[in-house]
Amino acid sequence: MVYPSAKYPLQYSAFVPVRRAGNSTLIFARFRLLEKYLDADSQNEAPNAVMSGLESESESDPAEPAQEDVVDQQCVETSYVPFTEEEFGEQGEQVEELAEENKSLIWCIVKQVRPGMDLSKVVLPTFILEPRSFLDKLSDSYYHADLLSKAVQEDDAFTRMKLVVQWYLSSFYKKPKGLKKPYNPILGERFRCYWQHPSGSRTFYIAEQVSHHPPVSAFYVTNREDGFSITCSILAKSKFYGNSTSAVLEGAATMTLLPRGECYTATTPYAHCKGILMGTLSMELGGKINIECENTGYRTELEFKLKPFLGGADATNVVVGKIKLGKETLATINGHWDKECRVKDSKTGEETVLFKVDAETRSKRLTRYMVPLDLQEPNESQRLWQRVSEAIANEDQVAATEEKTVLEERQRADAKERLSSDSVHMPDLFELDSYGQWLYKYADLRPWDSRNDVRQYECQFKVLTQTRHKSVPIVHGAEMIHPLRSSIETLSRTQRQSPAGQPLPSGGSAVPKAKNKSLVLAPRDTNSDSSQSPQGAVKRSSSSAIKQLTLAVDQVNRVLEQHTRQLNEISQRLERMQYSPPPSNMSAHSLHMLGGGVSQSTVIKSLIYALIGLAFSLILRWLFK
Repeated sequence: MVYPSAKYPLQYSAFVPVRRAGNSTLIFARFRLLEKYLDADSQNEAPNAVMSGLESESESDPAEPAQEDVVDQQCVETSYVPFTEEEFGEQGEQVEELAEENKSLIWCIVKQVRPGMDLSKVVLPTFILEPRSFLDKLSDSYYHADLLSKAVQEDDAFTRMKLVVQWYLSSFYKKPKGLKKPYNPILGERFRCYWQHPSGSRTFYIAEQVSHHPPVSAFYVTNREDGFSITCSILAKSKFYGNSTSAVLEGAATMTLLPRGECYTATTPYAHCKGILMGTLSMELGGKINIECENTGYRTELEFKLKPFLGGADATNVVVGKIKLGKETLATINGHWDKECRVKDSKTGEETVLFKVDAETRSKRLTRYMVPLDLQEPNESQRLWQRVSEAIANEDQVAATEEKTVLEERQRADAKERLSSDSVHMPDLFELDSYGQWLYKYADLRPWDSRNDVRQYECQFKVLTQTRHKSVPIVHGAEMIHPLRSSIETLSRTQRQSPAGQPLPSGGSAVPKAKNKSLVLAPRDTNSDSSQSPQGAVKRSSSSAIKQLTLAVDQVNRVLEQHTRQLNEISQRLERMQYSPPPSNMSAHSLHMLGGGVSQSTVIKSLIYALIGLAFSLILRWLFK
């Protein structure tokens, strides 16, 4: 444990994930670094200010108005207006009846593809497009974000997990009328909005298309006042299987409950569309997903089941699952994700409604606010696709196709220009961290301070916090989620090389200093009154604090290096297994097997059975048509 000292107040905070060998435990280590050496006068004043909140000059003046951070004083808050136009499809199977003229277009698309092909580069007709961007579509998950606010306030970890699952299931019941697909976002496209909570807080959503090939969308959701934050980057893939196609969203969302320091990760089911060549065109969700919190050990396993061939309405949109703690199953979940889901306690047998889609639930949807169209930037989704959406609304497919082609050609021209100039597109709002994840540059993962923080607001796609007093500069982006290993290692080497008690050199990447020189920040305890905290921590010598910090950093680095060696060994073993030569004592019978494992007779029998099954299914369809 590293304690602060009067000479080296804590400055930066970062959660450091470390996986120990043999025990997958997420260790959150809090590191805060100092950029300026306080003089002797500051040390004498420090004991009166340690762990007592932000005691700055502005606190003595109660009439001082609330203000933002110094670097953001010139940023004007963005204007928003309520957006209430929502479209809901019917419950049950999501189907689409194509007109005769549109069926020929489907056949033209089918001729361009082959089974197993990725459809990300295939140009789709506009009649199957939903008039909004995929970045907008991803925001459908947060119309019930108030459930996450309740989860933050819940003390029981099992109940918190149930509330998180309840919020997760609320993301899917809003469906468009018919079978529609949102626009593929243009590279550099952005989207922003927020939801107003009954408590007065706001949940902000910021999204950007960070890559086009492969198509990667990144978004960030934050409501510091209610205590949660979500970050995610999604790689969209689609596969064609003949009479069906699947859209797979690769990536996991990471949700943080800020006051509790808990992180939840969740994956996404895939969308399966069938009936492209024959039968009714329909779409449903399928696949297994996991929602887990490594801090508490709770884990939820959900399976979205596809409708079987002879299944009825009760077998449509079925979801089943389990809530587990370790290997023990605490509760089971079953129902329909677009109607009602129930949870049953494994010990007591009590069954309750987990989530139900009815008029009452829809009336509790939070109101979404969006930037007026005339105030949006040219690369914002709604304005960027405005002409295409207007043409689709007017059922003018020719005009919609022409406007869509204009955007696609412009994107191709920009790609050629970057290729000729040997440049790379750099996203404005997100950046890649050392773990290959896209993180919001202006993320703020501090717990809400009711004494100092006033409200959150958005300005130029930056979600900022208005405060009553000038506070210590905020650490944004990846530094709040992943460790700055290089910076910490540099500090450790510097402290080992310099004599104990010598001041740190200022300059280079120095951060702005606090307004009050007597301010010393200790680790924050959000559940206690900081004014009653003990002051004995400041009596520790600076050399002792630096020594403990160095030892802690070295221990973290040793664990990481050991884990890296184990991963390298596993990778080398897999490569040897993959490229190892076949055994020399192969029998004559194995030479007649396809791929070294399937005989030709088995393949022929499988084809015959497949043809019989196809003929039987066609007969059944004809009989029950």
